[in-house]
Amino acid sequence: MAPESLIPAHPAPPALALPYPLALGRAGLSGFPSPAQDYEGRSLDLNERFVKRPSATFFLTVTGDSMERLGIQEGDTLVVDRSIDPRPGHIIVAMVDGEITVKRYELRDDVPCLCSGNPRYAPIPLVDMECQVWGVVRSVIHEYPV
Repeated sequence: MAPESLIPAHPAPPALALPYPLALGRAGLSGFPSPAQDYEGRSLDLNERFVKRPSATFFLTVTGDSMERLGIQEGDTLVVDRSIDPRPGHIIVAMVDGEITVKRYELRDDVPCLCSGNPRYAPIPLVDMECQVWGVVRSVIHEYPV
């Protein structure tokens, strides 16, 4: 999966509080919600929610289908944090032999590999390859066509 664009996070993003009503998921429906819930004064700042370290965060728009089974689709925006040390299981953005890619970092028989979420793409063993990790994917923002 290749990036379409890299956008750095603003170092001091302005607060933008959006309405954030209290919504609790339940296993079943029982009764009606209280009409007073619509008037609760909760808000959500998306920068505060998704950008934990602004100076180490950038956004990436992805292309391709190699990560679809892991919830990353073409056109999604990734929130990538450069300050996180990658561990097996993390989804990372890396430069591998001069090409930017988004893959899951795994150890297979003690060999570090970059693996896709699509069985059509073979794992990339990081042996005798130049690999520079740019960051760990913290969030995926997916928009539905409406």
